[in-house]
Amino acid sequence: MASVDARVAATGTTATHARVLLVDDHSLLRTGVANIINQEPDLEVVAEAANGRDGIDAFLVHHPDVVLMDLRMPGMDGITAIRHIRAKSAPKSGLPVIVVTADTAVDLRERCIAAGADDVILKPVAMGALLNAMGRMVAKASGGDIILD
Repeated sequence: MASVDARVAATGTTATHARVLLVDDHSLLRTGVANIINQEPDLEVVAEAANGRDGIDAFLVHHPDVVLMDLRMPGMDGITAIRHIRAKSAPKSGLPVIVVTADTAVDLRERCIAAGADDVILKPVAMGALLNAMGRMVAKASGGDIILD
């Protein structure tokens, strides 16, 4: 698995420290993904939520740099939560929202992008692919290029 080093090459900075919000109703999955993300020197899970409503609340409190969002959750689903987060985030903030889901509906990608997601990754997810996607999105939001070590 490639380590994601989200250095902003354009500015010559060392590394950006990306704060991650993880929203998924499966606690075992959240724990495993959080443990892997927290092993990366430039990534930190700052909040976890088990449904869309709690995800919105965590977003407002923690102001993450990237959001990982499941779609099918009790209470409020991920698409609705993404719409709310986009409505509450600063215009053109560049906040990356990555959907991580087991849903395989034909129009899934289009619905997610229309709601405000930046990428869709299907479960089961290879952690290297997820880390690379987060690194690309964080670098893009920072206005620089990502360097993968």
